[in-house]
Amino acid sequence: MMGKIGIKGVETVVPPPAPPRSMELNEEDRSKDAFFVQLGEIAEAMIARHGKDFAMGTLLLSAKFIAEGKPLSNRTDGGHDSKRDAKPA
Repeated sequence: MMGKIGIKGVETVVPPPAPPRSMELNEEDRSKDAFFVQLGEIAEAMIARHGKDFAMGTLLLSAKFIAEGKPLSNRTDGGHDSKRDAKPA
């Protein structure tokens, strides 16, 4: 007659859960987070005004320019024109 098949003395060892990571961010991480928030806001504004395709294309083209070392703006005001931020009435 067959009994239960098993190996005596062998146990599955489960390691204890890792302690929670510290949520304290250093200055560099806080700076990166702030830029990511700004980028998200810009992307959302582009999507709202011109759609997802425009936003994705613009972000991809920006990444390509960065990779190739090309300037991202050539205006003397630093590339920002506050008059263009306002939505048309």
